[in-house]
Amino acid sequence: MIKYALVCEHEHGFEGWFGASADYDDQHSRGLLSCPVCGSAAVRKQIMAPAVAGTKTRGDGATAPPQRAVMMEAMGKLRRHVEDNFDYVGDSFAREARAIHEGRSQDRAIYGEATPSEVKALVDDGVPVAPLPPEAPKKSEVN
Repeated sequence: MIKYALVCEHEHGFEGWFGASADYDDQHSRGLLSCPVCGSAAVRKQIMAPAVAGTKTRGDGATAPPQRAVMMEAMGKLRRHVEDNFDYVGDSFAREARAIHEGRSQDRAIYGEATPSEVKALVDDGVPVAPLPPEAPKKSEVN
């Protein structure tokens, strides 16, 4: 997985995770990328320093796992926790999140799908939402 720091035309910064460097170019050229804050499709990569994977020795002489592996494991655990403990509401997410926020539906943790314009409207109205981390690639896909 490759993490890019992205920014939209309104200078909203966010991260994007891609299976390979060509995946960003492909998704960008097909107009599939959008800002999670405002929904703008005018997204570009920010300048960033490369993360060099390596091993670091801890004080006890043991080798610490590469930061990328730790991050991917944490994101996978977060995603599994949401899938195991939250109610899946599918493409009704925006409607249900708004109803919960306004007290018209039972207060509970939910997840599902929403369009960029639905996410923008929720954020604009102060409804707390966050993107779910992507599924981690299988070990066979990483190598």
